[in-house]
Amino acid sequence: MHSVLLPLKFTWNPVSGIDLGFLTIHFYSLMFVVAFSIGFLIMKHIFKREGVAPEKLDSLFIYAVVSILLGARLGHVLFYQIDLLWQDPLAVFLPIRTVPEFEFTGFRGLASHGAAIAVPIALYLYNKKILKKTWLWILDRVVITCASGAVFVRIGNFLNSEMVGHKTDNPIGIKFVQDEISERQAVNLTGIKDPGKAYQALTDDPQFAEVISAIPYRYPGQLMESFGYIFVFLILFTLYWKTDARKKPGFLFGLFLLLLMTVRFIVENFKVPQVMERGDWGLNTGQLLSIPFILIGLYFVFTAKKKEDAI
Repeated sequence: MHSVLLPLKFTWNPVSGIDLGFLTIHFYSLMFVVAFSIGFLIMKHIFKREGVAPEKLDSLFIYAVVSILLGARLGHVLFYQIDLLWQDPLAVFLPIRTVPEFEFTGFRGLASHGAAIAVPIALYLYNKKILKKTWLWILDRVVITCASGAVFVRIGNFLNSEMVGHKTDNPIGIKFVQDEISERQAVNLTGIKDPGKAYQALTDDPQFAEVISAIPYRYPGQLMESFGYIFVFLILFTLYWKTDARKKPGFLFGLFLLLLMTVRFIVENFKVPQVMERGDWGLNTGQLLSIPFILIGLYFVFTAKKKEDAI
């Protein structure tokens, strides 16, 4: 990854992934693999502790992966990029784009709000057909893995140079070259046809120093959000393993929604809105979408009661 380090600040211009010649494995996609792998291991230990047959974990993994990817992707399209439905319909659910030309992009453009809707629906079906416990039982446990996964998804956003923050002079500011300069612009500026090599030249060749210096520093909104999610995961993980919180149906699920969406709501203040600027209430789309989930989380947290036979 190519970066120019500055005192307390740096220029972020990474390679997009691992180039195999015929295919590029994007780092964003790799972060999803890491997220799902860690989630699988966590749930394996949870199922062992709860005495659930291990073969039921494979089905859970399939339900979770499909619902997260489809829900997050459809959520992004509906909430932030609805014109994609008619401009490039194949790109809605496939990790590709066909306009203006075919390209394997990996999984990008995913909305956590969409996943937050799809996952509970999928887990309801999973519980009814396979697990045979209660809907809240599985929700209270899966959210621990969702919190850990969210950490890596936002790291993936950072690697993709997307979801950047507002301009800032703060010491944590970062120059996102690939957000500020499009692939076409990089090719035109450098005269290099390969976008990856063109980006590399922008930060490696001194003749483009003026171009890089003109790029503003921005808050690393992705890393700020990821950092917040680490604490969400640690809180849920500790409560499950060290306390009786798991015996209160709906408590961990509600706390997950409350904490995760509160982090999202706060960090949105530092990020460039994906769709609309702040409206009459001073809130952007991401914040408005977070409010219902925060309220739902509050409801489950305050209505959860200890149930000795919940496990």
